[in-house]
Amino acid sequence: MLVEAQKKSTLSEWFATPKGEYVLRWEQGQFDSAVEDVFGFNAVQIGLPGIDLLRRNRIALRTRVGPDCASDLVADSGALPLASGSIDLVVLPHVLEFSPHPHRILREAARVLMPDGQIVISGFNPLSLWGMRRALRPDRNEYPWCGRFIGLLRLKDWLQLLSFELNGGRFGCYAPPFAHTKWLVRAAFMEKAGERWWPIAGGVYVVRAIKRTAGMRLVMPKWRSQTAPAKSLSTVTQNNHHRSGTET
Repeated sequence: MLVEAQKKSTLSEWFATPKGEYVLRWEQGQFDSAVEDVFGFNAVQIGLPGIDLLRRNRIALRTRVGPDCASDLVADSGALPLASGSIDLVVLPHVLEFSPHPHRILREAARVLMPDGQIVISGFNPLSLWGMRRALRPDRNEYPWCGRFIGLLRLKDWLQLLSFELNGGRFGCYAPPFAHTKWLVRAAFMEKAGERWWPIAGGVYVVRAIKRTAGMRLVMPKWRSQTAPAKSLSTVTQNNHHRSGTET
């Protein structure tokens, strides 16, 4: 029992299981596609520091943030030691659903992102076979069932409140959460069928959003709109030198 608990003590370790590898393989491709065309100076991955989800991004300074020494920056994801408006890209791989304070993490991500910065988020879909498995057999001490799956519509509402606008996303992993690789392989046909017939029922999703900042309108004080009185030219008195020159 103790050995089994240790094997599934972290989400990173779960990604080494057959189910986790199945999910990670699909998600890695989605993250690669989502981050490869984002440019800037700073990119941050919050969570899963042992998995490089920024590998296809061309930003020079890429930092992985996490709670342990495997991270480039050891920090609380809800209180990032980063300046406001200093980051061009933030990725959140399954961070929100396994935190007791997902709103705080999302607010922190919004704070550190600069205007028009982008965020990429992955999550488990509650409206799927994976969500059904969690609802019917809620194993609170086992990943990923111990998380609180967040529906895409709810996530979209949270993002809109923080002035984000979705600009890409996709569902995937339509096969049931089988424990063995051979069954996952046999269910591979469900990927194309799922995308065609029930596209919003994938086990996981990856979405990208951009931080929009409302334009500011300069309000001028009233005195600026008033017409300034016309200035009259003052009379210049001729000096003695000019007068004497004229007389000669």
